Amino acid sequence: MEANNSPSRKVWKRFRKNKLAFGGLLFIVTLIIMGILGYAITPDQTPNANTMHLQLTNKKPGRTFDFLIVSKNKNIRKVNFFEKMLYGQEADFKSVPITSYRESQGKVYAREYIGDDEQAEETSFPLVKGTNRYTQTFWLGTDVYGRDLLSRLILGIRVSLSVGLMAVLISLFIGVSLGALAGYFGGKTDAAISWFINVIWSLPSLLLVIAISFALGKGFWQIFIAVGLSTWVDVARLVRGQVIALKEVEFVEASKALGYSTPRIIIKHILPNIAGPILVVASANFASAILLETGLSFLGFGAQPPMASWGGMIKEHYGYIIMDAAYLAILPGLAIMLTVYAFNLLAIGLRDAFDVKSQNISV
Repeated sequence: MEANNSPSRKVWKRFRKNKLAFGGLLFIVTLIIMGILGYAITPDQTPNANTMHLQLTNKKPGRTFDFLIVSKNKNIRKVNFFEKMLYGQEADFKSVPITSYRESQGKVYAREYIGDDEQAEETSFPLVKGTNRYTQTFWLGTDVYGRDLLSRLILGIRVSLSVGLMAVLISLFIGVSLGALAGYFGGKTDAAISWFINVIWSLPSLLLVIAISFALGKGFWQIFIAVGLSTWVDVARLVRGQVIALKEVEFVEASKALGYSTPRIIIKHILPNIAGPILVVASANFASAILLETGLSFLGFGAQPPMASWGGMIKEHYGYIIMDAAYLAILPGLAIMLTVYAFNLLAIGLRDAFDVKSQNISV
């Protein structure tokens, strides 16, 4: 009976009643699974899904093409499944799209694909041992460089979720620390930290992230720090207010009377009682971090090519929105929208589940 009535079980039951929030959680879990599997489920398993066929630029979703393997490289190291899943497998062959194929006198004669309305002259190629032809379907079409769009969308999940996770961890560490110090000690400590919080809070987040990116340089790892350093203010303000409300409660006074140290009182007695509100703001910050990362990538400060990033994909293809290939920018934009919406639904569900506005404070 105690287990069935535990606070965590009650929170979970209240959360499951919110169908939209639970659906958002399922969507996020699906994204996490796809991000972890990575190259194991992408049609293009080369690093960064960067196999280019310029003849296949901007091909519509569902197109299927035949390819001829024109050469092989025996020096490419074969990796195991887990390495392949995380980093991809470098291709050990070079191929070209073709429209016709025949073998004669130890050679291959094929016509390269150069367009739907054009036909190339037949060219001879050396006959490669083993399989020398394969067929590939581009389920979501190809991008401006002839790369598989579906593969790059899947790999873009890793960038967005990893940046969101690391940024939230950094923001929680800074925000919880400063907010707890300001709320617990008050006085000059509170005044100094509150002044610093207000200064950072008054700066537009995107401009602050760009300024930090200028200082740290362009790159994938730098964006973790840049986004994290710009999203801690909301956490700090929340924690400060919660700690101010809790520090005069009886169990905190009892802890002081027993001679417990200040770090122990804050970490073991105060912070566990405000975990609910912290999780809510962390979920909302996750969505904000994803938006900031995509904005930075669109401006050229985020993940650098050829790394697949949703913001970078929009940057490469936003000019096609007014053409017949608008899906090249709409698909990554839709992925961003759905992911941010899912995290916002999760934040709302957690807020209702923890009943932040009327929660009872216990030891």
